[in-house]
Amino acid sequence: MTQIFPLSEGTFTIGHDKIFHPFNQESEELTDRPTGSLLVEVQPFAIVNDEDVILLDTGLGFNSPDGKAHLAGNLAKHNIHPEDVTKILLSHLHKDHAGGIDLALFPNAIFFVYEKEIEYAQKIGFPSYYVEELKPLLTSDRVVWLKGESGTINDKIRFEHTNGHCPEHIVFWIDTEEGLIFYGGDEAPQFKQMKIKYVAKYDFDGKKAMELRMKWAEQGAKENWRFLFYHDVQKPVSKIN
Repeated sequence: MTQIFPLSEGTFTIGHDKIFHPFNQESEELTDRPTGSLLVEVQPFAIVNDEDVILLDTGLGFNSPDGKAHLAGNLAKHNIHPEDVTKILLSHLHKDHAGGIDLALFPNAIFFVYEKEIEYAQKIGFPSYYVEELKPLLTSDRVVWLKGESGTINDKIRFEHTNGHCPEHIVFWIDTEEGLIFYGGDEAPQFKQMKIKYVAKYDFDGKKAMELRMKWAEQGAKENWRFLFYHDVQKPVSKIN
């Protein structure tokens, strides 16, 4: 049996400054934040099966009050230790998805990164990418550089280059005994975006991103996929009917 664990790092707002500001839904009002601020969850996912402990993206990289990595603490809630993680799949390297990259924290993990994305990150830099924090990937022997428009990691995991949200974004399908799991990163960040047809201004190619979401929603509904929504406050794991 395959288990899915959302690893919520909390709710945030993000505005034109591209900085993630913590947001308390019980005591704060979104209207008090700068105009155009988006309300988002930040939550990597752990997938556990008989072969692997897979981590999908690594969050913001924040520490808990005790100084320990927030991501490690969230894994511990599900009795998963960082050394148990065998594969880390990166959809893209924006700071809210790759801030928790720590080669020392995950000593037994292989990191899977789209090669063109690290090249793009170095070219663009701050504020979307924290290049200095990504540099250890370049010299590690535990990084597999994914290439091409699509490919496989093993007989159960495949990826596809999409370039909707950002030019070198990729998405993943993971085959399980219960059916396909789809992880779209910021190409499919929230449940509502799979149901409502609109072009998001924060996407590199908003029209393409919208079309991809509609295509995946239709196919996923027919094939009973489980969708993992990285930025969804209410529905991190959901099927589409």
